[in-house]
Order: sequence, then C-alpha cells, then structure tokens
Amino acid sequence: MHEDEHFLRLARLLDQESEAQAQRLLERAGRLKGAAAEQTGQALVGLVIRDETTALGGRWLLTMGKRDLAKPLPWTRLGVGSPVLLSEENVREPGAWRGVVSDRDAHTIQVACEVAPEPEGDRPTFRLDLSADEIAHKRQRAALDRARAATGGMTNRLVILRDVLLGRRPARFGRCDPLEPYNTGLDRSQLDAIQWAMSAQDLALIHGPPGTGKTTTVVELIRQAVRRGERVLACAPSNLAVDNLLERLVAGGERVVRLGHPARVMAELRAHTLDLMVDQHDDVILARKLLREASSLRDKASKWTRAKPEPGQRHSLRAEARQLVTDARRLEQQVVNYILDTTPVLLATLTSLDNAVLGSRTFDLVVIDEACQTTEPACWIPLSRCERVVLAGDHCQLPPTVVSQEAARGGFDVSLLERLMRVAGNEWSKRLSVQYRMHRDIMEFSSCEFYEGTLEAASHVAGHLLTDLPSIVPGPTTDAPLRFIDTAGAGHDEQLEPDGESRRNPGEAEFVEREVAALIEAGLPATGIAVIAPYAAQVRLLRERLAGAYPELEIDTVDGFQGREKEAVVISLVRSNSTGELGFLNDVRRMNVALTRAKRRLVVIGDSATVGGHPFYARMIDYFQSLNAYATVWEM
Repeated sequence: MHEDEHFLRLARLLDQESEAQAQRLLERAGRLKGAAAEQTGQALVGLVIRDETTALGGRWLLTMGKRDLAKPLPWTRLGVGSPVLLSEENVREPGAWRGVVSDRDAHTIQVACEVAPEPEGDRPTFRLDLSADEIAHKRQRAALDRARAATGGMTNRLVILRDVLLGRRPARFGRCDPLEPYNTGLDRSQLDAIQWAMSAQDLALIHGPPGTGKTTTVVELIRQAVRRGERVLACAPSNLAVDNLLERLVAGGERVVRLGHPARVMAELRAHTLDLMVDQHDDVILARKLLREASSLRDKASKWTRAKPEPGQRHSLRAEARQLVTDARRLEQQVVNYILDTTPVLLATLTSLDNAVLGSRTFDLVVIDEACQTTEPACWIPLSRCERVVLAGDHCQLPPTVVSQEAARGGFDVSLLERLMRVAGNEWSKRLSVQYRMHRDIMEFSSCEFYEGTLEAASHVAGHLLTDLPSIVPGPTTDAPLRFIDTAGAGHDEQLEPDGESRRNPGEAEFVEREVAALIEAGLPATGIAVIAPYAAQVRLLRERLAGAYPELEIDTVDGFQGREKEAVVISLVRSNSTGELGFLNDVRRMNVALTRAKRRLVVIGDSATVGGHPFYARMIDYFQSLNAYATVWEM
C-alpha cells in the first residue's frame, strides 16, 4: 500500500470520527435536560461551586456539588481525567469553560480549568458535560501528515518504521544477551517476550491474553532497556493504563517523569508529573519570586501619584519588570529541559504528547501498552520520535471505541496492533501463555475460543475457589467456579429504557440481585464482586436496585472492566427476544473481556433461546453444561 493512500484514508476516517463524537455530544447536550441528561452518565446538572482555589501548575480548581449539601452526585462517567465543558444554567448566553476532572467523591466533583469562570447570575448553577478532545484530534492529524511526508530513505528512522508498519519491508531482529530479570517471578513466556522485544531493531509485538501479566512484562522490558542505557517513552491510550505503568516503575525504583495534565494523574502519583517536579525545583521557586517582583513593578508603574514621576521612570520600571519575567521564564525552561534530558523514562498518554514540551527529543525505545484499545492515528504521534517500537496488547479483547459507523466501516476500529497481527503476527510477535487470575474452568472456554487452547493456569490459581478465602461459608455459591442461569421461557423479555436508546431486562436484574445477595451472605465482601452488563440501561437499573444496599459493589459495562478483575463476577446478557437479535453481543471480543474478569466464581445469566442462535454462545452454553454448571430459572 502506498503511504499517501494509507495516511489520507486514516486522516479522512479520523475526521469522520471526530465529527461524529462532537455531534453526539451536541445532540445530547441540546436534547436532554435535568435528570434525563444525568441519566446518560455524560453530564451533571444543577451544580454550585463550593470551593475555588489555585493549584496544579497555576490552574483553577473548582469543587462543585449539588446545592443541597447532603445530596450525593448521581452515577456518572465523568471520572478523573475526563475533558469537560462547564456552562452556566438558566442564562440567555451562557459562558462555557473547558476543564478536566481532577477529583471526585460521592458528593463533589473537582474540575481544573485554565481560567476561572465568570458567571452572570447572582446565584448561578452550572452544568458539566463530557467534552470532545479537540487537541487530541489535531495532534493525530499532524502525526499522520508527518508520517506521510517523511523522506530520506535509510537515513530517516520514521521512513524505515513506516515501511515496516505498512508491510513494505520485514521487521528485523538481532541478538540479545541473556537477561538478568529484576522480577524473578517471571515465567518462561514472559522472559521470551522480553528477550524478543530487546532483540528487535524496528518493531516487536507482545500479545497478552487476559490475566497473563502483560503489564508486568512491559514494565520489566522498560527496566531492561534502561539498564542497557536507553531512553524510553512509555505510552498507552488511557491515563489509567499509563498510571499503572508509572506506579510499578516507581515501585521498582526507576527515575520517571509523567507528562500531561496533573489532574489526569492519580493523586498519589502526581509528585512524578512534570508540572509538579518543575514547581518544586529550587530554581523555579526563585522564578516565582521574580514574577512577583515583576508584578509589583508593573503595579508601581501604573499608579498615579501627586508627585510627577521622573522622566522615563515608568518606562524604566516596566522594562525592569519585562526583564524579570524573561529571566523567570528562562529559569523555568532550563528546569524543564534538565528534567526531560536527565530522566530515562517518560510516560504519557498517546494524545497528550506535546511538541511544545518535548521539542525535538527522540527515544531509543517507544513502548505502547494496551495498543489494541486505540485507533491507529494516535500511535503515529510517538512513532516519529523513536528508533524502535514495541506494541503490547490483545486484539482478541475490546477494540477501539468508534462512534462513527461510517468510520468503522472504513476500518477505523482496527488498531495498529491488530492490523500488524494480520500482516505478520506469528513472525513479529510473542504470546504470553500463563495466566495468573482465573480458575482453570473459567479460563478454558476463552482459551479455546480465542487462543487455540494455549493458555495455562498458574498452579496457585488453577483450582482456587471462593471457599479458599477466609470467612467464606461453603455451599453451592462458593464451592464451584461456574454457573449459567438460563432464563429461556420465563418471560424475562428485554425492553427499551424509557426515554432512552439502551436496553434493559428487569427479569434478569432480579436474578442478579439474588446472586449478589447469596455471595455476600456467604461472606464475600461487596468489594470482591463485580456486576457486568453489555448495556448502559441495565447498568443503571442494577445500580438503582443494588447500590443502596451495597454501596461498594461495582456495577459497570464491559468496557468499564477492561483490565480489571474481581473474586466473583455476575454477568447479565440482557438480550431476550423472539427474533434472536443480539446487538452488542455479536462482538464476541467484548464477551471475551466479560468472561475473563472473575478469579474464583463466574455467573452468567441469559436467555439461551435468544443467544444460543449464535455459534459462540451455543458453544459457551455447551461448555457450562459439560461442567455440570448449567441451571434454568425453574431450578432456582
């Protein structure tokens, strides 16, 4: 494929996706008001500012909540790191301020803004809406343009990597000396993957099925590269994934810097962000003093006094202030440059990589973790800065989230790692094969369906059950790893959510309640349980029914549990209709994620008459039956 064709196609699909995201947000913001807007999980309304302060690199921090101090916030997808748009309610021409969620608890949400809001009303209330990330779109477009236009042949690493990634030349591998692992608990497949990645001269892929310690492997790879004297840029699509890498590297004693907005970083890790490291440096403390002096001089030059100032005195004061500001900015930039140039590992989300911060810096190695959860254009942002790249992820789990159906039809939901696995996966990749999460019976169906039966359960998890945990009461709920509860014929039909577009199933919700109650009565705390449903409406219904009794119980969609695990998981499949329509369930990769979150107990609730028409679900039900783990609602 010619580079012009490939990159122009990606740019077109990127624009379609960006337009679709913006349009969806506008439609929801304009169409839904009050409780209906909050029900989507992408807006909060009727907020007041409870506290206002400055922090995090001079940004404004607004702590907001309902006017009734005792009223908690409703369930929302506005989490730490979410880009948001803050607007004033009930005014003719509301102002709008962009920000980032920096903290959240049951009653308040904190937003970091570059400027403080200036409301019109006397007792203003505000609305927060999830916002499209325009800067991310621009950076991806620029990266695609840069990759397409790159010239120089063998003298330009971007050209060579571009040819490899487009399948026009093979990835090269050399020799790597035997490793002395920092983590002595690594298994053979993990060590082989690290050795393989260290020998790569252009590109290597690490395929990490559920529970196989992919992030553990990636962290060891980064540490081995640093030991070899290399500079590493570690990236991932989400802030949570980057923070997972950061936390483990800090625990290993590595010197690291986290790039990006501090509000998007977990509070306990913010000391490692560039902003805070710069702010706490002695030279920057001096720079802040110079800025205060400059402000004082400007104020002095602007004041009128009865005595006539000496000729040129005001000009001199302003010139002196300008020089102080110049000196302060020079000191700040020197500190930034020193930190970036002397730290071996930099970490950032793919789209937060800022040319204004990084300048022309390059890296020996770029590592992209969770590479299957992002669209390809985002990966090209760091690719122009590296000698070689390692992509880690699992193309058999969730693909990138794409809103535009037109872009998805054009292949925009195919990640770079998935595309490369199709091109030369067996030649360029190593698969991790030992999983450390699931009982063997929970693992086996996924292993056969997605990984050719190659997964092996580590000995300490292969047979573990809930009854092995302290304070657990033995019984049918705790002494077996699997259960499928079949609702066929019971009249538990799906329904559209009132005033919504998502689907729910109240009948299945009753059985979810029963299973959760049984687990808790058997001694398993709510913190050890997850409830998963493929539809947001079912998630909302289950939260209404369960959150009051079990506030620590986690209930979310499949996407919300990617990369997560719990001792016990209850899944509601939702779909139950006479036509066999499956909707989201047709994406079996999504179900692969759901089925592999549980460590010791997995319960699936669904209508076999509806889902069993799909070969995947037919095999799944057969698997449960083969292990005597199948029951109907009539037996409950």
